[in-house]
Amino acid sequence: MVFFGEVKEDIQAVLNRDPAARSGFEVLLCYPGVWALILHKPAHWMYHHHLKLLARILSQLARFFTGIEIHPGATIGRRCFIDHGMAVVIGETAEVGNDVTIYQAVTLGGTGKDSGKRHPTIGNNVMISSGAKVLGPFTVGDNSKIGAGAVVLEAVPPNCTVVGVPGKIVKRGNQRAEDLNQVDLPDPIAVELECLRKRIVMLENKLRATEKEKIQGMCGSEEEAK
Repeated sequence: MVFFGEVKEDIQAVLNRDPAARSGFEVLLCYPGVWALILHKPAHWMYHHHLKLLARILSQLARFFTGIEIHPGATIGRRCFIDHGMAVVIGETAEVGNDVTIYQAVTLGGTGKDSGKRHPTIGNNVMISSGAKVLGPFTVGDNSKIGAGAVVLEAVPPNCTVVGVPGKIVKRGNQRAEDLNQVDLPDPIAVELECLRKRIVMLENKLRATEKEKIQGMCGSEEEAK
């Protein structure tokens, strides 16, 4: 059956991306992200077959047992890996592509009470790091990375790295996100602070030179007066 084939793919995705995973049986027993995805599949089916209350009840049971809240209306692609997963929230109109990696405390949310599409669309091979918030009905392009704690409020082109609050594109054309590197990401705030530091040093040096010229001028005037 398709259902069991997709579950097998989800388990294999964990084995491929998490060095702590030792066997498929361990993943099935001990990974809440896998169970959140397993329970989302029937909930999603119910939601689109006029059983929305039952779908919401099942999604809330999944939230209770896993700490991961996926609205039954959300569309989740194949081989999604929700690592650790606690406090992950995926909204009703969110769309998640294939081979996406989502870490704990990620929110794929909306920005208001508008009806219709109000949650993000996540492309294929995207990595969303711990605590990131992606808010709004825009697209995060394929092979992109969202840094830990970033707040993304606008569309992200493919093959980009986004960090900061609000999120800024700091790298374009990066390699596929499957390297799962969340550490070696540029820091735009640190760059700006370094620019300010250099500017302050330059201004201080200029001020010292001006003061020195002024003192020398005063001394010259005194000697001329004598």
